[in-house]
Amino acid sequence: CPVGDLRPIEELPRPVDDRAAAHLPGTRLPMIELPSTRGEWVALSGLARRTVVFVYPSMGVDAALLEEWTAIPGARGCTPEACDFRDRLGSFRSAGVDVLGLSTQPTDQQRDAVKRLRLPYPLLSDEKHQLAASLGLPTFEFHGQNYFKRLTLVVSQGRIEAALYPVFPPDRAAEQALTWLAENPSI
Repeated sequence: CPVGDLRPIEELPRPVDDRAAAHLPGTRLPMIELPSTRGEWVALSGLARRTVVFVYPSMGVDAALLEEWTAIPGARGCTPEACDFRDRLGSFRSAGVDVLGLSTQPTDQQRDAVKRLRLPYPLLSDEKHQLAASLGLPTFEFHGQNYFKRLTLVVSQGRIEAALYPVFPPDRAAEQALTWLAENPSI
């Protein structure tokens, strides 16, 4: 997957655990429907199967802002993260788990990423920050816009089972989620 910056991902600024996701495990998911890159609306609260939702800031940041974006701990690495989930999708399916991506990017931008990166799973858009506000998801501000801090949610039966946070390095997010799933069989 193209990264855009030749620096090894391990050299990116490391995010710290500010406990901004500590309240999420056990939380009931709200009845909020989000648009999907597959043209449907998805409510995380109504998912039939256990699902890993990787929450990411943004794919495809303007090249003129890349240096500034890279300086924010945890902001860089969305493309390698998405590709890691793509490349390990078979392992999630073998475990009976679905995968979704979630950001505040508009659906049309997400569709471009799905096509460019050949992502076999849908991305959801919380462009209006409804889910973010309802759940108190961790965010950061950049050039007047709010973005999600990177985290991975495991959701099942209308609740958040786990919130893996902070996620670093981002290109190992899928591996971290698979490890958690292996250690925590479905309830």
